[in-house]
Amino acid sequence: MFVALTAIGANITSIIPFVIGGVPITLQTFFAILSGLVLGSRLGAFSMFVYMVLGLAGVPVFAQFKGGAAMVLSPTFGFIISFIFVAYVAGKIAETKRTFPIYIVAALIAMAINYVFGTNWMYAAYLFWFEAPTEFSYKIAWLWMSVPLPKDIVLSILAGAFAYRLNKYGLSVRYPIEEKVV
Repeated sequence: MFVALTAIGANITSIIPFVIGGVPITLQTFFAILSGLVLGSRLGAFSMFVYMVLGLAGVPVFAQFKGGAAMVLSPTFGFIISFIFVAYVAGKIAETKRTFPIYIVAALIAMAINYVFGTNWMYAAYLFWFEAPTEFSYKIAWLWMSVPLPKDIVLSILAGAFAYRLNKYGLSVRYPIEEKVV
């Protein structure tokens, strides 16, 4: 299910393309975080691994309906790799203590991992195997990422809140949150 949701989230903006600095603005990070929080660290990471492998095998599940092994050289492929770590870390943190604040913190930390890994990959890609604009710098790479940042912060918080509610009502793979009866 999360493989399909991530593919949909990758392409939901393809109807009205919105790309900043070569980075499509998508809902992939939201679903990667949600997969870790709902499925747990191992299953969430596995679902994102399956998503990546499907895309590399040529299924057009990546943003802008792209797929294929050549995507490894894409400046945005670092974000796709990071989804595995995003799901794992979000799930691992939430597994420690299933409280609402922990879910929000887990989602925000996972989003930060996505940005650090993906932006550094993008920077390296532009320096080493893509033609970077003449004024391109590490600072510019991070400035490009400041555009989707507010959206991803809000969506990360929503992913944390949604996953907490799903878990609280027993609609996640992991055991639901146990409430004390007074």
